[in-house]
Amino acid sequence: MKFGGGIMINIKMDMTSNSVEAVVIERTLNAPVTRVWKALTDVDQMREWFLPCWRQDQWSGPKFKPQVGFEFEFLAEHDGASYHHLCQVTEVIPERKIAYSWRYKGEPGDSLVTFELSPAGEKTKLRLTHEGLETFPHKPAYARENFETGWTRLIGTELKQLVEKKGQP
Repeated sequence: MKFGGGIMINIKMDMTSNSVEAVVIERTLNAPVTRVWKALTDVDQMREWFLPCWRQDQWSGPKFKPQVGFEFEFLAEHDGASYHHLCQVTEVIPERKIAYSWRYKGEPGDSLVTFELSPAGEKTKLRLTHEGLETFPHKPAYARENFETGWTRLIGTELKQLVEKKGQP
């Protein structure tokens, strides 16, 4: 700020925040970008690593399209409770990036899940970011650690096994 007499004062504000640090998972997968992209956006492959609930006959809703504005939902169970996820695709850059909102039916809060891909020779660097977790209810089920554990397993084990299978197209 500048006051009379030419005196300049720099004011630095220290703002505290209740925000929870985003979950970020980074992995290098032994598969080309095209294969990883397909696993992230093809409903049949998504069923294998991410959304097994779509395998069941009980689900009749639209499955998934990598298209901005496309809405999808799924049910998942955790510790005996059922969670109805509501999502909408917010950004698509084919074979580079896909993002979607992530919230729960009947609960406050909105978050964003982003998958970013980059080639690393014959391999793919994947970066998953899940931000906005602080907007969810402050209950144990929505603890950051649960999201971190879940995404680590899904990306580091389930997705990895699918895309690194021998004979995969």
